[in-house]
Amino acid sequence: FFSIMSESRNEVYIDLIAGWASGAISIFCSQPIDTVLTRIQARPTNNVIINKTGCAVSTAKSLVESQGMLALWRGSSPMIGAIPFQNPLMMAGYGYGKRWCEKHEPDDVLLGVFIGGCTGGVAQSFLMSPVELIKVNQQVIGRSFSSATSIVTSGLFSRQIAWRGLGATLLRDGLPHGVWFASYQYSKDYLSQIDDGTYPGKSSAFIPLFSGAFAAFTAWAVGYPFDVIKTRIQAAKELNESKSVAQATREILAESNGRPLAALYRGFWLKIAKAVPASAVNFYVYESVVESLRVIGD
Repeated sequence: FFSIMSESRNEVYIDLIAGWASGAISIFCSQPIDTVLTRIQARPTNNVIINKTGCAVSTAKSLVESQGMLALWRGSSPMIGAIPFQNPLMMAGYGYGKRWCEKHEPDDVLLGVFIGGCTGGVAQSFLMSPVELIKVNQQVIGRSFSSATSIVTSGLFSRQIAWRGLGATLLRDGLPHGVWFASYQYSKDYLSQIDDGTYPGKSSAFIPLFSGAFAAFTAWAVGYPFDVIKTRIQAAKELNESKSVAQATREILAESNGRPLAALYRGFWLKIAKAVPASAVNFYVYESVVESLRVIGD
């Protein structure tokens, strides 16, 4: 019994360390795209060229010219600070779901991974909602890290301040994270099964990189509208201005000029440009670190 408990704890520690390493690297690489995307999402829809590359380029150029190159990494501090808690929580949920299924339902691995992903997504929403509120305040409103953090921490018990956008965050991170993990597992298993020498093997870089990229695309195809809604809610300049998910959605649709899907998926391809490589690196680093730690543990 104690040996089983010790083995389970070791697996959790491996998931936590691997999750931290993968999250740190992926966020550092993708933060400039996130800054540009957040600024685009926060604008009224009728002021943005929907899904046009030129809008992203002009936004980035304007930001760099007015505030310098480092402005592209604005908002990275709260995200990096959350990594030791957020990403390991998600990866631990993924690892737990997979191990549970391997033990109890060996023929239904995807269900356990999906449920684990959904559970982890909901749990991390309560951490990431105030963290992303700090990030959005820095990226859109231009507040300093200390100022944005002070506002959020001082209003921890206020739904209108620190927890602004929590509902949209839960919708964005719940079901889509289940899709993310399940898509990754499905792709990884499929590519491993059809390995005919084209791919170097299950531990090759190709399989986790491709599967991570595929997972990001499918997950954001499901959850992206809620990301747009969340940003619109959190980008309000007035501290007491708190919109519900329904109110923010109606506002975005009213500005859509009869193109609701285009409005709700505004900036989608920029998000994919950020999320696909970040997810690919995330899972590749995770798998690599897990394998290395298990070798060391043995």
